[in-house]
Amino acid sequence: MKVFYDSEVDALYIKFNDLEPEGAVEVERDVNLDVTRDGRIVGIEILNASKKVGIDTVFNYSLILKDYETADVGGKE
Repeated sequence: MKVFYDSEVDALYIKFNDLEPEGAVEVERDVNLDVTRDGRIVGIEILNASKKVGIDTVFNYSLILKDYETADVGGKE
């Protein structure tokens, strides 16, 4: 994951992978998801970012990984 911020246009971009986006889905005003043709999320674009998120906190993060047990949903016991 890579995070880019352009202070000149107040735009934040969070890139999840190196896939090429085929289009964008507007989540709400000034927030767009870049997606591939098959719906995979490539990145999130946030315009007017300083009004929507704390830019100072964007580059400070915690990564919490949890082990998840696989649940048997097939009805076998």
